[in-house]
Amino acid sequence: MSLLVTEIFHSIQGESTHAGWPCVFVRLTGCNLRCRWCDTSYAYEGGSKMSADEVLRRINALGINALDTPAPGLIEFTGGEPLLQAEAVDLVNRLAASGRRVLVETNGSLDISVLAPEVVAIVDMKGPSSDQSGRMDLANLDRLRARDELKFVIAHRGDYAHMLALLPRIDTARNVVNASPLFGELPPAELAEWILEDGLPVRLNLQQHKHIWPPETRGV
Repeated sequence: MSLLVTEIFHSIQGESTHAGWPCVFVRLTGCNLRCRWCDTSYAYEGGSKMSADEVLRRINALGINALDTPAPGLIEFTGGEPLLQAEAVDLVNRLAASGRRVLVETNGSLDISVLAPEVVAIVDMKGPSSDQSGRMDLANLDRLRARDELKFVIAHRGDYAHMLALLPRIDTARNVVNASPLFGELPPAELAEWILEDGLPVRLNLQQHKHIWPPETRGV
């Protein structure tokens, strides 16, 4: 049993309510979607086969192995699409059950109920600008657990309207909705104005890593 892995690295979490915290990222290979604005298309194919034990040793080598600290380190599984690999889901669930703080960023097209309750799912609901919005599993909106979050990448008013249409189905008091302006295409100030004008209970989500390092930089 093995996982297909593109890269494992230690960086600053750039998105969601966990933004700003040190985090180990496990980027898995393979994705079932082809978003127009994908910034990790290099993870579509290739990668290296690693056993779950090898992945865990790499995570621990990067310093994310303390369970008894006030704020044990974050681990995020991303991709590609992590839920495509059953071995990855098993490792994620085992890590979370052991007390690790584990996030899974998933593209919104696959059933998140395979994740253990201790795992935090960050569900990226694709809008029209992605050309993949029709492939979303909208039943995931009913599967959200208390700590799960949603992300909407907003490139234009059409994406914003798509988010508005789905908001009534989301308990925003329980599940944070992150509205992310498409980097380099929609100015953050413009999206901030829309959110304020409409009084939306959503969080403006900036990709911090793209403001810290050049946006094309890998491994950050």
